[in-house]
Amino acid sequence: MTQLSDRVLNMATSATLAMAAKARELKAEGKDIIGLSLGEPDFNTPDFIKEAAIQAVNDNYNSYTPVDGYAELKDAIITKFKRDNNLNYKPSQIVVSTGAKQALANIAAVLLNKGDEVILPCPYWVSYSDIVKLNEGIPVEVKTSIDNDFKLTPQQLEAAITPKTKMIWYSSPCNPSGSVYSKAELRAIADVLQKHPNIIVVSDEIYEHINFIGGHESMAQFDDMFDRTVTVNGVSKAFAMTGWRIGYIGAPKSIARACNKMQGQVTSGANCIAQRAVITALNESPDRVQYMIDEFKVRRELILSLLNDLEGFKTNVPEGAFYVFPDISHFFGSTLKGKRIENATDFSLFLLEHANVATVTGIAFGNPDCIRISYAASQEQIIEAIRRIKEAVS
Repeated sequence: MTQLSDRVLNMATSATLAMAAKARELKAEGKDIIGLSLGEPDFNTPDFIKEAAIQAVNDNYNSYTPVDGYAELKDAIITKFKRDNNLNYKPSQIVVSTGAKQALANIAAVLLNKGDEVILPCPYWVSYSDIVKLNEGIPVEVKTSIDNDFKLTPQQLEAAITPKTKMIWYSSPCNPSGSVYSKAELRAIADVLQKHPNIIVVSDEIYEHINFIGGHESMAQFDDMFDRTVTVNGVSKAFAMTGWRIGYIGAPKSIARACNKMQGQVTSGANCIAQRAVITALNESPDRVQYMIDEFKVRRELILSLLNDLEGFKTNVPEGAFYVFPDISHFFGSTLKGKRIENATDFSLFLLEHANVATVTGIAFGNPDCIRISYAASQEQIIEAIRRIKEAVS
């Protein structure tokens, strides 16, 4: 029998992908599963972006791309950062990757040594912890509260910092909670970090445009944080381009150069056709995709109103992304339809089995009291899903 590496044996399977796979299996068996587990817009990629890809095919873009991305795409990213975030990056500070997930993996690989600590405000995106562990770092989970909209406080950050702290990773808007940090909240975190000048910030801004409060704030906007912040972004969410697999970073030059070196040995450059399409996507105004954000906001109001009618579901109001992250600890210790519910995983599996609704356990995001529900689904599916959940838990 083949002996696999300790590295892969110790690695958790992505909970979101595992639940999606389970839902697909049940669908193949003929069950009517409503999938509210994946973080994937249910819109088609906008036509103007698809047309750019078709043009790239016709223009015979088919060769290896530069490891860090086409020069024209890096220019478009620089324009986007300036236009949308007031961040001034140079081409040498931009690296294009096969999705923001690869960008995060690059960052961990080039910055972490064995035993380095990475602060992860909980809840965090499902892959953060294992990416850190894969690179021999130590995830330091800092619990936040639904009553504080799942946001890290300066006091919590200060208490979590040790001499081994190398980085802090967070997302805003947050996956899974939908929390959005204000400028004042980021400044307060930055003020703590001023006392610890060697800590790098990784700001995951992939949900930037799916924002219901009218403004996105970046950590790198502060002059005293720009040279120690890696801004991670991509086109998967706002442009409904999950399968196109393009992400990118703006970073201090030394970190960007190191990520380029790492990527050159792992995958080389990202897909040529997708890169050409993203040039067009980023050069256009974000207003071109506002219709998606408007619909997500309608769905947010819908699902919150429905969940608020369910006993045992404690929700806050997410300000961005397309998830709700209700606290369902009310059900712990109870028995529903013969199934004992001890934690969020039990509850999530119960909903899949008895309501035919796929969600994701909060344990995967560092919060054992919650489940993540995606509302990147039609209003009809949302209404039916919550009806089924209500029936199952009644």
